[in-house]
Amino acid sequence: MKIAIIGSGNVGGALAQQWIKAGHSVLIGAKFPLSHKNIRLATKIGEDRFTNIPFAVKQSDVILIATPPTAIFDIIEQMGDVSNKILIDATNAVRQKPAPYDTVYHTLTDKTAANVVKCFNSTGFENILNPVYEGQKIDMFMAGDNAEAKQTAHQLAIDAGFGHCWDFGKGDKVLLLEQFALSWINLTIMQGHGREIAFRVLKR
Repeated sequence: MKIAIIGSGNVGGALAQQWIKAGHSVLIGAKFPLSHKNIRLATKIGEDRFTNIPFAVKQSDVILIATPPTAIFDIIEQMGDVSNKILIDATNAVRQKPAPYDTVYHTLTDKTAANVVKCFNSTGFENILNPVYEGQKIDMFMAGDNAEAKQTAHQLAIDAGFGHCWDFGKGDKVLLLEQFALSWINLTIMQGHGREIAFRVLKR
């Protein structure tokens, strides 16, 4: 797949590394492509993968957004026409909402004609870089109304090394998925269990 990642922080950088390993074509779209933060990631994946947001989006079929939620309005302007492209919302608005919307997912579904899905928001970047615990692959989770976007997110989760990508439901479950992410944050940080903790669904 041709993938643009907007947001070169921990989550975006981790997914870039995993998807490149899986053989996908990955571009990092950034406002300042050669910033100090991006140079650190460039040493791992190559400077040629960094470009501006409009070019990265134009060259890609799938766009992952992993930025602070309030940046989404500026990003939408820079992306341009994303009709029929797949947008993956990997953000969490549990602390700061992109008002008047509750989440980036809801912003994207209202302001673009793209196929939108919520995914890759429910765990830390350490688990994205290494989603295997004692030989067991951990799980990823998604939510949204578009079947094509969900199918793509599921495949990309598998390609990133996750065992399965569970469907939380349609768009009305996006807020629940963000609260699920907050549950991981609560356990790891607030309850002090550390970031080396992950979720895996077991069925009898």
